[in-house]
Amino acid sequence: MAANEILRAVGADAAALCRRTWWVFLIGGIASVAFGVLAFARPGLALFLLATFFAAAILVDGAFNIVGAVQNRDKDGWWLMLLIGLLGAVVGAYALLNPPLSMVAFVLIVAFQAILLGVFLVMLGYKYRKATTREWILYLTGGLSVLFGVLVIARPAIGGVTIVYMIAAWAIVIGLLKVVFAMRVRSLADRVKSGLSNPM
Repeated sequence: MAANEILRAVGADAAALCRRTWWVFLIGGIASVAFGVLAFARPGLALFLLATFFAAAILVDGAFNIVGAVQNRDKDGWWLMLLIGLLGAVVGAYALLNPPLSMVAFVLIVAFQAILLGVFLVMLGYKYRKATTREWILYLTGGLSVLFGVLVIARPAIGGVTIVYMIAAWAIVIGLLKVVFAMRVRSLADRVKSGLSNPM
């Protein structure tokens, strides 16, 4: 297909988006693969650290909500923000003091996040379908992510270490697929750019 035909098929907005965002998938993919490898090497430590970070994040978010509510006491509904902050602070602190609870909560959160991520990736693949013929990579990635989340929710008692292995394998597969997609999108962007400079 000629370069000007590619430009017409892709459209200016999709071409610009491809050129600007391919590196996001690349960096995210590399980070995901790196996490997966480290989790395979130290599964127990990985689960503990991730669960601790998860609990700490809830605590910090709750604290900032409390501060924001107190600083805006003159605004209508500030007390709702205060209640949300207090809930987050209490839950986060309790989870930090009870690592097993935070680990279980973290695993379930990861499962729901994987399902949402999978749905969003499928939606993104649908949006990219006119920009590349490789949108099936996003469909596959999204489908695997949803499947992983469902399996974790269905078997919550599968064991902490096993869950870490599943998370690690999921992270590596998803990361590799993101890297492949990034390279495909970058290749398309380069062809589009070449077509802009050489329209004939």
